[in-house]
Amino acid sequence: MSVKISCQVSTVFGVRGGGVVHSHSLFSSKEKLHLPTTWKGPKSSNISFSLSSNRRCQGSRIICKAREAVNEVQVVTDSSWNNMVIGSENPVLVEFWAPWCGPCRMIAPVVDELAKEYAGKIQCFKLNTDDCPSIATQYGIRSIPTVLFFKNGERKESIIGAVPKSTLTATIEKYLEM
Repeated sequence: MSVKISCQVSTVFGVRGGGVVHSHSLFSSKEKLHLPTTWKGPKSSNISFSLSSNRRCQGSRIICKAREAVNEVQVVTDSSWNNMVIGSENPVLVEFWAPWCGPCRMIAPVVDELAKEYAGKIQCFKLNTDDCPSIATQYGIRSIPTVLFFKNGERKESIIGAVPKSTLTATIEKYLEM
């Protein structure tokens, strides 16, 4: 799931020691962008955001758009399974795990890395089999960790055990090319 964040900068105020730019986001909250007086463009690393009032500003001058892809493994449950996994437009990797499982703890950092590397291309989820046994039973999960791959809502492949990153990467690449 990619999250689009857009803001429209409305008014620029001069303040001693720096400028303050008020903007309006899609979520109807105001944000302040603090810029030093020596700001020379978007390459400056001296930028921060903080919440401000909900007062609307008139006369927009700059349009600022940013895109943020979800780059972490998200938890999926019985209630969110259909929307997050089956309904996903991107290929999906789901790790079936349990907190007491040693091999699950070994593969978790690998899945985290893959989520970051393939952010925006695939969705990575984890499902705790102790908390959601019905989904595990529905897909015949008998050993954990098990990683299932879905594309267009269909189960495509399963990998059982704490496998190397290269094994998961090869499978991801296979479904990205299809």
